[in-house]
Amino acid sequence: MTHPPAAAPVLPTHRRVLALALPMTLANVTTPMLGFVGAAVIGRLGDAALLGAVALGAVIFDAIFWSFGALRMATAGLTAQAVGARDGAEVDRILARAIMAGALIGLSLVALQWPIAQAAFAVSGASEAVIAGLATYFHIRILSAPFVLASYGVLGSVLGRGRTDLGLLLQVAINLVNVGLTLAFVLGLGMGLAGAALAALCAEAAGLALGLVVLARLGSRPFRVPLRDLRDAAALRRTLSVNLDVILRTLALITAIVLFSALGARQGDVVLAANSVLWNLFMIGGFFLDGFATAAETLCGQAVGARDAEAFRRASALSLRWCLGFGIAVGLVAFLGGPGFIDFVTTSAPVRETARAYLPLAALAPLAAAAPFAYDGIYIGATWTRAMRNLMLGALAIYGAVLALVLALGLGNTGLWLAFVAFLGARGLFQAVAFPGLMRETFRRPPSSAAGKTASDVA
Repeated sequence: MTHPPAAAPVLPTHRRVLALALPMTLANVTTPMLGFVGAAVIGRLGDAALLGAVALGAVIFDAIFWSFGALRMATAGLTAQAVGARDGAEVDRILARAIMAGALIGLSLVALQWPIAQAAFAVSGASEAVIAGLATYFHIRILSAPFVLASYGVLGSVLGRGRTDLGLLLQVAINLVNVGLTLAFVLGLGMGLAGAALAALCAEAAGLALGLVVLARLGSRPFRVPLRDLRDAAALRRTLSVNLDVILRTLALITAIVLFSALGARQGDVVLAANSVLWNLFMIGGFFLDGFATAAETLCGQAVGARDAEAFRRASALSLRWCLGFGIAVGLVAFLGGPGFIDFVTTSAPVRETARAYLPLAALAPLAAAAPFAYDGIYIGATWTRAMRNLMLGALAIYGAVLALVLALGLGNTGLWLAFVAFLGARGLFQAVAFPGLMRETFRRPPSSAAGKTASDVA
């Protein structure tokens, strides 16, 4: 059995950070296309209920799939540490476990689609017209779950190796297929919401197939990993610990997003549609920042694997600087270019007017998100996942308190956006305060114990 070569970590520099971040920045900017293309095409039909349905569907699937985003993040962090330790065989074992877990979880979601749908529809608080369209979209797109979640493992393995150029290739391929098929199914064949969902399903399946081909070209043979290696008790405990902590952290994040969406939906279809437009604008900005978070995952993870505290410190500092700089730039671009973006996405006059009213607050979100994005990458690379989970829960408590206050004051949708910005700011502050102690603990341990420690032990 052959294994992919494990490269030695590279000393973090501005050039190295940019070389890792920019391909993933481009890739991540295309990621919202799975929701944005559907929203833009359906939005051209001029029906606020249809636009609300596809937008709410995108939020629901973001919630479902992001709940298991640990598969990508944990795989990237663990792979980066294996690369830093120059353990090529472990890179394949981590990948095999991630693909198997993703496929099994995805199939479980398909089997449980009816109760999941009923719960999601009840929480959404949307009108009957929106729910009718949403049901059509949901029961088609849920079939993509096994492809999406297995792809998370593939993408995490690619990123942990520092091959963000290949991550770009995979994301662009998925979104090109999605764009082409959405236009063909919705506008060409008149399939409406069903066409948008079917296009997303086909795009995700194509992305997984391409990812497996890419990994094979890199020398990975995850399907040849012996079963006894997959069942190794210590490795499984570590993998489960990392994944469970990140899943709980992600569920807390999704709770914040779902609360935002549901409370907006209760203010009417127009506010729901306007918030969905602004949310897509925020997501595009956020995925710019996520490129630097990915660079932090790779560089910090490899530094931990190599037991190089100075490389870890420098990678963390560079990631924070670049994220903060881009956060300011993205916020300005969102504020200045937002009106044109709104007009492009929807032809509905009430939705356009409402979205413009809340644009200044939405433009603050990328700046508030800059530090949390950078620290997320740092914490994932170091597998400080217990701390990451606990700090997220603390920020969620702050979010809940601010929401209660703004609702009591009758601030409506303005209050929702203020609470969300406060939530992002609290996350970054909590992570910054915890960082020094976590770093001291990580590099205080002797090298012989590092590999066997779980993420919970780190925190």
